[in-house]
Amino acid sequence: MNGSEEKIKLEHEAARIFMRLYQHRFGIKMRHIWHNEPARPDVSCYYDGKKLDLEIAHLYGSEVEAMHILGRAISAQTHRELMALLRTPPEHRLLTALNRIISSKAQKHYQSDNVWLVIRNANPLWTRQDMLSHCDKLHLPKAHPFNEIWLVGDMAGESGILPLYPPVLRQQESLQC
Repeated sequence: MNGSEEKIKLEHEAARIFMRLYQHRFGIKMRHIWHNEPARPDVSCYYDGKKLDLEIAHLYGSEVEAMHILGRAISAQTHRELMALLRTPPEHRLLTALNRIISSKAQKHYQSDNVWLVIRNANPLWTRQDMLSHCDKLHLPKAHPFNEIWLVGDMAGESGILPLYPPVLRQQESLQC
């Protein structure tokens, strides 16, 4: 499997996990996913009968972790970002990594009116509780293309999903951010 095929596989897996968890939590059907070309978000699906586009990102803690999960070498850009992350004090790495992903993805422009960003945590050391403790410290750019931003708490989705944006969704969390 080449790098492009592996990326698509990871994106589809993340999308399926997110859709299953979202549907279970809110009772709103999410069905039929397909991969898109670069001008559009990574994956599209139907959300309560309407088209929804999902941009997928993975949250890594180190270069070694990313390479292990991906099963291959990482891109030069991912390498630079992970190297910068290693210079960050350990207690700030999760927040720094989340803010970098959101900032990077916020600069994209999509041919879509309804885009959600879904970030899947790939670091087994970062827990849902860690993420909850950082929600109020996220730096969301004033302008970004996302109607909603969600975090899948772990690679398998066992810890559930956590809304990061808009704030009204975060406030509905039982464990307030």
